[in-house]
Amino acid sequence: MTGPGGSARRWGADPGGQGAYGRTAPGVLAAAPGSLRRERDGVSAAGAEHLPAAVAALARLRPLPAAAGLGLGLAHVGEPRLGPGGPAEASAAASMAPHRRREFLAGRQAARRALRAVGTDCGEIPRAGRLPVFAPGRAASISHSAGIAVAVARRPGQNAPLGCDLELQPLPAGAARLVLREDEEGLLVDTAAGPQDAPWPLTALFSAKEAAWKALNLAVGQATATSMRTLRDLWARPSGEELRIALRADPAYAVRVRALPVGAGVFSYVVGWADAAPASADGLCDADE
Repeated sequence: MTGPGGSARRWGADPGGQGAYGRTAPGVLAAAPGSLRRERDGVSAAGAEHLPAAVAALARLRPLPAAAGLGLGLAHVGEPRLGPGGPAEASAAASMAPHRRREFLAGRQAARRALRAVGTDCGEIPRAGRLPVFAPGRAASISHSAGIAVAVARRPGQNAPLGCDLELQPLPAGAARLVLREDEEGLLVDTAAGPQDAPWPLTALFSAKEAAWKALNLAVGQATATSMRTLRDLWARPSGEELRIALRADPAYAVRVRALPVGAGVFSYVVGWADAAPASADGLCDADE
């Protein structure tokens, strides 16, 4: 994960105060994808004056996903001319609270920019439930955090997993038991031992699993999807400077994920399949937000 400024694995002191976690207590529910972020972020976003600087920091990472064949698109809720791409987006946005409306529109704008980065035009992006619906031959994955939207897209015709996640606010240490199982605890940063011994902060592991969840959720069959209820149903292991994240119920479904530091936060994206593409994997058309 070497990026601008050096190796992305050298996170330094754990910015969110995350340490080793205790074992999951009986009766404690694991986190469903997106739930921790929604609880943490709520409707609070960075001040509008700080958003362009944060977007610029993300833009400097653009060469890294580009090397994996991904277009990166960015937008923020403070953009002055942020608007719907068509009547379906306008209708969906009209039913939302003001902050959520701006976040939704920023996500659609980020997706269009990501698609343009891989040479594909895209008009409006309606939705089915919480899923964005893309025109045939187009696909992007969208994530939001603290007023910023990020999206990644691949060129048409690529049968490859697609998922990204942005976390600009670090998770508390207590969230570890909701994201990881005991066989993953060695990945966590141990601030007493030093970052060289365990180079993955909790926020990075959470973000990487969120990105992998989006990609795998589109690839697995309906029967297998029932075994993918929470992030603890995914198994993360280091693979060089990436993470290999597999579905515990069917390890043939495994993706490679890169997690890059962005200030005290993390941007993660799926690089590709960890092994050969699973035989049942279809073309990926829509990616969850």
